[in-house]
Amino acid sequence: MVFDFRLKVFYTVARKLSFTKAASELFITQPAVTKHIREMEQQLGIALFKRNGNSISITPSGEILLKYTDKIFETYMLLENELAQLNKIEEGSIRVGASTTLAQTLFPKLLAQFKKTYPAVNVSFVRGNTDFISQQVIDEKIDIAIVEGNSHYPQISYENFLKDEIVLVSKTNSKLSRLLEITPKQLLNIPLVLREYGSGTLDVIFKALTEGGINTKDLLVDIQMESNVSIKQYLQYSDHAAFLSIQSILNELNRNELSIIDIKGLAIFRTFQFIQLHGKNSKLMDLFKRFCKNNSDL
Repeated sequence: MVFDFRLKVFYTVARKLSFTKAASELFITQPAVTKHIREMEQQLGIALFKRNGNSISITPSGEILLKYTDKIFETYMLLENELAQLNKIEEGSIRVGASTTLAQTLFPKLLAQFKKTYPAVNVSFVRGNTDFISQQVIDEKIDIAIVEGNSHYPQISYENFLKDEIVLVSKTNSKLSRLLEITPKQLLNIPLVLREYGSGTLDVIFKALTEGGINTKDLLVDIQMESNVSIKQYLQYSDHAAFLSIQSILNELNRNELSIIDIKGLAIFRTFQFIQLHGKNSKLMDLFKRFCKNNSDL
């Protein structure tokens, strides 16, 4: 749906309270974010944010705009759904896939909501690591998928979807969790549980560690596993640590079962991406992508 992109920029800055984080999520530059906000403030004749050194806070006027922005986006979503029904693109079949982390976290919620909104659409679902899902797309066994990682196949079209952070965690109240923060050098002395080779998560971790000056061959890897669920269970019975998506450990953090260990000077981010074959597209695939983008905060 085409709408004033500046409103999307404002909404993202208001949620993140950071021009830098908003730029990262929207895949635009920080100066572009600043320009959009300044133009909105000039057009409305009000200040939307208060600058406090390196931090910002939303003004009372901004709070009012944010309240109505929520309603505007909800209306846009309803409009898109009604137009889709009018054009009869809510019927048919679509084969979707997701890499392991997404399949265990965000994707089931998105699929459930999609099926509830479009009950006449027949959806088949496949999960696996990034390499497996990518090959399924190339072999035309999947129409569209969402994956993580740094893999790139020339046959596949990539489109950014969502930002994610990967953090180092251990069992709460373990010796490791008491460290709170470690240096990259200390990481080499910590026994690790990692994802299997072919995992997009592992690709992202190794790339970030290498760029941070850490030789991944020097890591103390105790075992590798094929799912985040298995890794989380393993951590509960060991004094090891693991790199996991923040999306996959929200419940464990809320229950105080896992604790995050910061690595000084190192942050690991990645982008989830839609993938499909070049030249292979349909209105139903566009509908699915648009729905995921509109509902990714579920």
